[in-house]
Amino acid sequence: MTTEKNPTPQQIKDKDFDLIQAINSGEVDKFQDLVKRYEAKLYNFSLRMCRDPSDAEDMIQDTFLNVFRYLKNFRYETKFKNWLYKVAASTCFKKRRKSKFAPDKELSLEEFLPNDEAEKPDHVPQWALMPLDKLLNEELAGVINKTIITLPKKYRMVILLRDIEGFSTTESAQILNLSPSNVKVRLHRARLYLREKLKGYFENDR
Repeated sequence: MTTEKNPTPQQIKDKDFDLIQAINSGEVDKFQDLVKRYEAKLYNFSLRMCRDPSDAEDMIQDTFLNVFRYLKNFRYETKFKNWLYKVAASTCFKKRRKSKFAPDKELSLEEFLPNDEAEKPDHVPQWALMPLDKLLNEELAGVINKTIITLPKKYRMVILLRDIEGFSTTESAQILNLSPSNVKVRLHRARLYLREKLKGYFENDR
């Protein structure tokens, strides 16, 4: 019987490895190269989470400050991108959301979906089965983004990581400190909610 070992840093080595090694070896000026590599994607992610551009910018700044502070402790137990989004997710959840765009009370998907959310409808339209990034044409992007923003933060985070950022269930679970089954439940509920909210758009578009 073989025992599965944790991957070594060399096995997880990715495109960021050499840059991070250089930064941690004293070439601190190269940290800006790391920022440039990810700031655009992180801004889009942060904007969908925070709703407001200034809040998104604050979240990115806080995220990179934390990355800079703890980069020496990064041991490549996962890909750097996964660790970066873990830091971003933690920063987002800790940030007290009180912008003018924040609702007084977050909606409950449990109230919105009174039936057993594990039950799948008899007929699911083709668009509902597609990952959200495949649906992002110019017009629909705005509709989907506005709908995603109405999701409670814990569901919004999961659907952004899985369907927009392209992380696997296992990676999303590691980023959010959840079990894979918990990620699947939240993703399913979020997709059900989006399908109901977007149903009218697709029916009117026929």
